[in-house]
Amino acid sequence: MKRLFILSNRLPVTIWHEKDQIKVSNSSGGLVSAISSYINHSGNTGTEKFSEKFWVGIPGCSEKVWESATVQLTDDAFGYLPVFVPPKAYDQYYNGLSNSVLWPLFHYFPSYAEYNAQYFDNYIAANEAFVAALLSKLNDDDILWIHDYHLLPLAGKIRAHFPKITIGFFLHIPFPSFEIFRLMPSRWQEEFLKGMLGADLIGFHTIDYASHFLETIQMVLNIENEHHIVKYQNRLIKIDVFPISIDYEKYNSAYKLPEVASKRKTYREQFNQQKIIFSVDRLDYTKGVFCRLKAYERFLVKYPEFKEKVVFVMVIVPSRDTIKKYAERKTEIDGFIGDFNSRIGNITWKPVNYQYTHLDFHDLMALYTACDLALITPLRDGMNLVAKEFISSRQDLQGVLVLSEMAGAARELTDALTINPNDIEGTADSIRAGLRMPAEQQSKKLVNMQKRVRQYDIIAWGEDFMNELSLIKIKQKEFEFKFLNPEAIEALIGKYKSRKNRLLLLDYDGTLVPFSAVPEQAAPDRNLLKLLHHLSEDPGNDIFIVSGRDSGSLDRWLGHLNINIIAEHGAKFKRKGSGWKTSIVYMSDENWKQNILQVMQKYELRCANTFIEKKDYSVAWHFRNAEPEQAKVRSAELFTELNDYSKDLNIQVFKGNKVIEVRIKGMDKGYAVKQILKEKAYDFILACGDDYTDEDMFRVLTKYDEAFTIKIGYEASYAQFNLYTPQMTVSLLEMLSRIPVAGNELRLKEKNA
Repeated sequence: MKRLFILSNRLPVTIWHEKDQIKVSNSSGGLVSAISSYINHSGNTGTEKFSEKFWVGIPGCSEKVWESATVQLTDDAFGYLPVFVPPKAYDQYYNGLSNSVLWPLFHYFPSYAEYNAQYFDNYIAANEAFVAALLSKLNDDDILWIHDYHLLPLAGKIRAHFPKITIGFFLHIPFPSFEIFRLMPSRWQEEFLKGMLGADLIGFHTIDYASHFLETIQMVLNIENEHHIVKYQNRLIKIDVFPISIDYEKYNSAYKLPEVASKRKTYREQFNQQKIIFSVDRLDYTKGVFCRLKAYERFLVKYPEFKEKVVFVMVIVPSRDTIKKYAERKTEIDGFIGDFNSRIGNITWKPVNYQYTHLDFHDLMALYTACDLALITPLRDGMNLVAKEFISSRQDLQGVLVLSEMAGAARELTDALTINPNDIEGTADSIRAGLRMPAEQQSKKLVNMQKRVRQYDIIAWGEDFMNELSLIKIKQKEFEFKFLNPEAIEALIGKYKSRKNRLLLLDYDGTLVPFSAVPEQAAPDRNLLKLLHHLSEDPGNDIFIVSGRDSGSLDRWLGHLNINIIAEHGAKFKRKGSGWKTSIVYMSDENWKQNILQVMQKYELRCANTFIEKKDYSVAWHFRNAEPEQAKVRSAELFTELNDYSKDLNIQVFKGNKVIEVRIKGMDKGYAVKQILKEKAYDFILACGDDYTDEDMFRVLTKYDEAFTIKIGYEASYAQFNLYTPQMTVSLLEMLSRIPVAGNELRLKEKNA
């Protein structure tokens, strides 16, 4: 069985001194609760079974103290692997880069980011400390699950030592848009993105965050994706969405716990039957506390009939208060609430009941289940599990959730009253609507939201992630670099000799001829024409040139041969002995081509030595002759602009080998090959191609045992084998052309009769 390593900033234990004694307790927190719940409920019964489980993180104490504390560790679910970082370096890694750069930037507070080079250096050093702690412990069969923004470069650093190891990475906070991400120094951007791409699976809470990441790697690293799978360093990496959840049963069953029921009754009596609004947050500027208070104030001013009939119980949990921005926020909140209560309240009524404290589980559950309305208004939040906890706790099916649309949870809890936290007026109106909502409507909304949380709870979340991690590893094995060695050539020749109906599918540029700086100069030489003629004379062979080129060039160069030609990735075809045809499915309004052409012309002007190729059913912008760095930037910009333009049109944008092409949807080599295979049964298939577009053909042929698929070039592929150059392709075809094939003499006589 495999071993599982959980990697996070801190170990899930707290160690402290009390009266000269070392004390140890299990830590609380969203990540610890989530992982522990998954492991305890499903880690040995779900999609993966683990022989051992280790948690890797920083213990928050010295090595000497850790050695003394280990004897008190009681959680047998994990083994612990501590990572030791010097205190000053840790401060700059954690309080510095992690929480004074990444946290504010990823939560859209760019003005709060402090770009300090020492922060970055110590952040990298801390991640390298994780690698050092792991090197002697890992092997290629292990599974690593890396968590959160503290460890962005770690997957790539581990991958450098263990190329085949399985790594999943999950980001628990938002991933920002490219325009925000690019505010960081360029070197930092590349370090973080390349580090994340060391994982096999990268998980986010919402589709927005995943889309932002895909756009960012396109713009920064010039890496595109296909259905959320990217190719990087000859590996496939899956980018997917896994909205983290909670242990639904734990929160739902808490309603009837005696301690919770008793405290719930106490709270209701304490507030003398007033309507209770409740919120609980860590101390953080992203949580929208001031917007919440201002909206509550506006609610009381706009709807004075609620004065003295409602109380806002607001709990702020201490967090990172050694960081200047957090300490400042605490002072501002304290002052604002004191002023609020003195202005709006009176001797007998305090409109805001404010506590700066930690809540134990029973207190939290009592407040969740006692309140009439939960007010959750972050300015930006990766998920916000408080919303899911509140929903799950309401076994009585009463209570209203007012939720910021900026929280990831809003994508799932669509029956909540969603608000924009900056819309003070709208939030005030939603508070009133929530407090006046009929009991029947509250129940209906809660039933729907509880169903979602119950079905995709923390166990489902963990198993979903691990299942997708296993699947991408399987897919990676289909997508590898495998040179066509002598043994494979011998097997190919053996099948070619013995089969009667052979199909040869050959790309043109980069496969039969090298790329030319000027496409019109890539004409076949006499030897290639002679070779294709000789192969086509074998009555057992059907040859198809399957190219992205225009039909005019292909016809001029190859039209006199006894072969079939497919142009523009399948839009046009010419069967041997007949003229060019196209399928009605590809007929389209020409306006899109003119509009795309205008966009490309801007980039032709902006990027020297690029040119546009106009075809009947597609338009291509070639940048093979441009200066590499400028081409990298301009191609990424053009790719993004074209994708934005084409979202609602029946066209698609793809990037080939130094080319960006726009064509009608469904027009690809895979579709063309499917049509060929419908017409005739073949007992031998050879497919050769060098480009991104040839992967469509290779994927179709993975289902055919009689197929040999060959990628030309040094990249991993869905093809079974690789050859390095077009010259090697031609050499292979020459080898086949010299083979005497059984039965051909008889078929030649029949043909000539």
